[in-house]
Amino acid sequence: MPLQYSSFTQRLFRGRSTRITSEGVQFLLFTLAIGIAAINTGNNLFYLLLAMMLSLILISGIVAEHSLRRLEFHRHLPDHLTVNEPANATLVVKNGKSRFPSFSLRLFDISEGRELGQSLEIRQLLPGASRLLSYPLVASRRGRLQLDGIRVGTEFPFGLFMKRALYPIDETVIVCPELKPINERLLQGLLTAGPEQIVNRRGHGNDLYNLRLYQAGDDSRKIHWPTTARTSQLTVRETEAEDQRRAVVSVPTVAPVSHDALFEQAVSIAASIIRVLAQRGYILQLVVGSSHSVFGQGDRHFLELLRMLALCERHPPHAGSILSGNQPREPLDAQGGTMIVVQSWLGPDDIEPMHPTILIDGAVIAGASHAV
Repeated sequence: MPLQYSSFTQRLFRGRSTRITSEGVQFLLFTLAIGIAAINTGNNLFYLLLAMMLSLILISGIVAEHSLRRLEFHRHLPDHLTVNEPANATLVVKNGKSRFPSFSLRLFDISEGRELGQSLEIRQLLPGASRLLSYPLVASRRGRLQLDGIRVGTEFPFGLFMKRALYPIDETVIVCPELKPINERLLQGLLTAGPEQIVNRRGHGNDLYNLRLYQAGDDSRKIHWPTTARTSQLTVRETEAEDQRRAVVSVPTVAPVSHDALFEQAVSIAASIIRVLAQRGYILQLVVGSSHSVFGQGDRHFLELLRMLALCERHPPHAGSILSGNQPREPLDAQGGTMIVVQSWLGPDDIEPMHPTILIDGAVIAGASHAV
């Protein structure tokens, strides 16, 4: 029986905590003073007042516990987050009690024991009622964000104590690297020294390459009707071959602990470069350490590349990591495109660099090694 009672007590008070408020401190000090006066004087009025004040403390704990009991939560998260960018999350709160309402609830998302963002407030939740709350969720670092649950607190009814309970709801969301505007010099370097300098040629694609007169056998779907109407001659539209718009973005993962902040900068810059090239319709491949993606384009491929960057890890510079963690398993081929390397560590002589180094086809872009 004692073991069963102990187990019941642990289940009942698991995740519970109580913090006294400033008003509660004043109330307890006043209660202590009334108790001392009652003992010293023996006045029944003081004893009556002391009993009333102690009963208020007891009632406060019981009512607060009833407000926090039998609550149900359902959280809906976005598919991914981006560092320092608020994303909309929703939370459904239901009062599972059949008779007693809950009052003055304050809700927090909990991750690694810490409260995320500002609290959500519900003044009253009737028995069996539900409430839908929408709130911004902001992540401060990339990677996997583990949400442990919802912490609920209330100061009801007298504001003497903040009683809190934790409702476990384990969920994980991927946090992508921070996307920043590209430095003007870096942008010009990408456009002049990188993929934009490739010679265009006709082929299968979406971008306009040339307009010419219609020839027998041409696809009628490629007729450019505005020009045809203006010149009274059938004119067809030739497109630019998409295989000329390729780029490989590489992020070496070997760097010492002293370069950890630079490595995070390199990951953020690589993500920003990928966004710029993706918006221009380039076919992209990402190489992170020994892992690499396939060539692709579009929103889904862009998100896959961001997820790769979100989950990559820095490796210390020892022989094993240099051979296996910093070099691709297969030789890279930009297939007519360009190679962009964002490197946080160049070697033992690279002691205190200001910014990661960016190389385009092996040439360093001077003065443009970081995003804005």
